[in-house]
Amino acid sequence: MARETEFLALDDAALRAVIGPNSRHVALIEDAFKVLIEAPGGGVTINGSPKDRAQAKRVVQTLADRADTGAEITEADVRTALGAAVSAPRPGQGRTVPDAVALPVGRRGAIAPKTAAQARYLEMLSRCELSFGVGPAGTGKTFLAAAYGASLLRRGQVDRLVITRPAVEAGEKLGFLPGDLNEKVDPYLAPIWEALNDILGADDVRRRRDKGEIEAAPIAFMRGRTLSHAFIIVDEAQNTSRLQMKMVLTRLGEGARMVVTGDPSQIDLLNPRDSGLGHALRILDGVEGVGMLKFEASDVVRHAMVERIVRAYDADATNQRPRADLEDPDR
Repeated sequence: MARETEFLALDDAALRAVIGPNSRHVALIEDAFKVLIEAPGGGVTINGSPKDRAQAKRVVQTLADRADTGAEITEADVRTALGAAVSAPRPGQGRTVPDAVALPVGRRGAIAPKTAAQARYLEMLSRCELSFGVGPAGTGKTFLAAAYGASLLRRGQVDRLVITRPAVEAGEKLGFLPGDLNEKVDPYLAPIWEALNDILGADDVRRRRDKGEIEAAPIAFMRGRTLSHAFIIVDEAQNTSRLQMKMVLTRLGEGARMVVTGDPSQIDLLNPRDSGLGHALRILDGVEGVGMLKFEASDVVRHAMVERIVRAYDADATNQRPRADLEDPDR
């Protein structure tokens, strides 16, 4: 098939993002689609077959569009764009996010979905009163939930951001940890604090915590409460028991919204079959106002190795499933 050259005009910021440090981004695109990309000035030329050029052009345009929003472009963004370009039905059918999902700008630039699944996740958060985001580590389910909650808090659409999760990761009990409640809980919530610090800034997070606008507590402390006009994040939900899950889901009060995140493959309970996440997903499927989204290994936006690790574990779980099915009376 004949190889031809196509020119795509880009501004300086977009061009730098597409090229990447030491031309790393361009190299990834060239390797993926067997094209040659050069930067003669004012844009890039793409040389290759019509199909390869079209796919490479989609990646370049995706990266350029993200750069135009002020977002930092990383290798993870390039890998995500490469995967999206392969599966895209045709140019111009990019994902869309409703205006209601106006995420804030973090320290590393504008926050925006990096995969089609992330875009659907944000749309679900804006539409559903109770949302479930499940899937492997590195898919952005917790970070985007924190970003969405922070956007609601900033715009005054909720009064509080409430974050809760079970503290069972290492079999430890909160009572044996030093310090007050915040000092006991904070180590378990480190990923969310990192996300909020990146989105709001550490000083703003500290100020809002002092004012009670951002609250963190273990799930056990949710009992008996009604959370009104709040955005609630239930993180690491695979480690809740069925009773804990029912309890925390029924904390929803007037004007409140909740997102439940977790990875069913990383259950740390002594009896994994007692996990409340899988049970809730099963019995709440189809209930009005409830949304569910499952992320896949292809949605991982961390290091490329993370996706390969997740796929290897998924394959092993599939091979072991017949035996597990026989042992699980709920199946």
